[in-house]
Amino acid sequence: MAKKGREKNTKNKKKHTKLMNRKLNKLREEKEQRKKRLKDLIVKINQQKSSEE
Repeated sequence: MAKKGREKNTKNKKKHTKLMNRKLNKLREEKEQRKKRLKDLIVKINQQKSSEE
């Protein structure tokens, strides 16, 4: 039997999705920033090694 009346949890779904997307985007950006920082460090270290030789 189907429930009568209001559907469960329809009020907060949009808000929850928005917040979760914000959180996931933040994590993705941080991950990309870490990758970029590491790449820059590697380039810098390689330059120092090549200048020492």
